[in-house]
Amino acid sequence: MSLSKQKMLEMYKTMLTIRKFEEKVAKLYASGKITGAVHLYTGEEAIATGVCANLKPDDYITSTHRGHGHLIAKGGKLDLMMAELFQKKTGYCKGKGGSMHICDMSLGIIGSNGIVGAGLVIANGAAQTCKVNGRSQVVVCFFGDGAANRGTFHEGINMASIWKLPVIFVCENNYYGISGCQKDMMNICDISNRSKSYGIPGITAEGNDVLAVYEAAKAALERARKGDGPTLLEFRTWRHRGHWEGDPDEWRKKEEHEMWLKKEPIANFSNFLIENKHASKQEILTIENEVAQELSIAIDFANKSPDVTPDQLYEDVYFVS
Repeated sequence: MSLSKQKMLEMYKTMLTIRKFEEKVAKLYASGKITGAVHLYTGEEAIATGVCANLKPDDYITSTHRGHGHLIAKGGKLDLMMAELFQKKTGYCKGKGGSMHICDMSLGIIGSNGIVGAGLVIANGAAQTCKVNGRSQVVVCFFGDGAANRGTFHEGINMASIWKLPVIFVCENNYYGISGCQKDMMNICDISNRSKSYGIPGITAEGNDVLAVYEAAKAALERARKGDGPTLLEFRTWRHRGHWEGDPDEWRKKEEHEMWLKKEPIANFSNFLIENKHASKQEILTIENEVAQELSIAIDFANKSPDVTPDQLYEDVYFVS
């Protein structure tokens, strides 16, 4: 592993920030402070972190309904994200988009999306722009196992393959959609095997190991930057909570859940860093304190920000007649 200590500590902080952000959101949602649909990324932090740790500031990502982790990993601002969830004017979408519609074009965050599988074709548009401009930029498209059965999955990957677009398709396979398991929805084990139909590489890796994610993404991104086209990456992982906040999570077996919790990505990475002398316990504690303080500032900003007023509901709304 050629990663520096600083890089690994940055990755640990990113993972921890995502986790603590989501834990705060869960509590705020339960208390009624946050409303609307919220899908948390808790347990899947290693994927967004490992992939985005390879990206440059001018690279792009497309996200999903479970997008908080992607946004944070790409540099999304905690205060603007929290303000959006609080439905405040200072939020990323001025309080009108909520959890599933956050974007920041200045950071290459094209947008999260409530439509399952929509990002695959949106990513191609951005990737074509990158190719035409000749800037060696890449696009990462995050999506879930459920999206792999949508028409946009096949259309998007087919188009990217024949045009050799600089896009990486990242499937976050947490095995369950709203109420069904992957094994009941498709007649294959590895979603990455579908890459063969489009003549591109397909790789399945451990999604709870941030270093494995980093290495797999690094190779795919290097290939894309050279002009060799897309790669389909599948990372196996597990969400710690229900499909959405309020979901009783009755479909998944308790034994399976407990097995996956032993593969906890953040605690395991922390242990790895300490055991291999990449970090001391004090350094880990310092990072934890930094994250707690940054989240406290973000929540305070959201609380003190002005609410959206009725006269602003029709601002920034467009239609084509």
